[in-house]
Amino acid sequence: MTTTATGTLARAVTTYLDHLAVERGSAANTLSSYRRDLRRYLAFLDARGVETVDGVTTEVVADFLVGLRTGDDEHPPLGASSAARTLVAVRGFHRFALRDGLAVNDPAAAVKPPTPAKRLPKALPLSDVEAILDAAGAPGTTLSLRDRALLEVLYGTGARISEAVGLDVDDVDRTQGTVWLRGKGGKERVVPVGSYALEALEAYLVRARPDLVTTGSGTPALFLNARGGRLSRQSAWTVLVRCADRAGVTGDVSPHTLRHSFATHLLDGGADVRVVQELLGHASVTTTQIYTLVTVDNLREAFALAHPRARD
Repeated sequence: MTTTATGTLARAVTTYLDHLAVERGSAANTLSSYRRDLRRYLAFLDARGVETVDGVTTEVVADFLVGLRTGDDEHPPLGASSAARTLVAVRGFHRFALRDGLAVNDPAAAVKPPTPAKRLPKALPLSDVEAILDAAGAPGTTLSLRDRALLEVLYGTGARISEAVGLDVDDVDRTQGTVWLRGKGGKERVVPVGSYALEALEAYLVRARPDLVTTGSGTPALFLNARGGRLSRQSAWTVLVRCADRAGVTGDVSPHTLRHSFATHLLDGGADVRVVQELLGHASVTTTQIYTLVTVDNLREAFALAHPRARD
């Protein structure tokens, strides 16, 4: 390994890489990545005057991580995931050095990799949601009535797919316009249902479900498959993908996409984040607040396009 680091450190890293290649059977790409990351680490230690493995402290490893994120004259700053990958190589090296008797301590054990930034949920434009819903009910058959009701409930309540297919007929209060959802950890919540979803449910319950239930052995499930049993999560997923394809909506569309769209469209319309938290069944408002980042991006884009002083 070509490096300006002292021989002791360089030999220790070479021993570690040999261990990965021979004893662990690591892939060539993995070895190349580790070699590159550890070469940068050795150069950093050399610049700090660290000459032995035992000369590395937790503070030194932490400073190396900070340098990864901020960059230097030779390297651009790394994102959280890339910095975390480099730190994994460093932590693996020090763990090996301790286990193999090359060091008396592991200074990297207490230095945790950075957490990658949360990806913003993808929300569909309202026009795409409406196109998917229209495509679901287009043929007017028994199954299309069920599909329209299912997707209207998913988008109209923000329910998780497991919550929607877990609904029983008695969980829907058409008089009050509410559904009773059973969420994660056995938590339950009652959420309102809009008029479009209620109309779709009414059409399904009156004109479609009676035909479906006669093909099965009797079940309280709200959404039934063609054999009269409870609709599965996978089948419900397939319904959405098929309807999205029929509507010409491309990209990654899933039941969770409708949940994301439900939350984003509510916040775009001025709903309070704590109200959305309750509707989604989030235990903490912190989980819901990620959706506010989406709406801020929407506001920023609208501002940039509309305000006379927003552009150069």
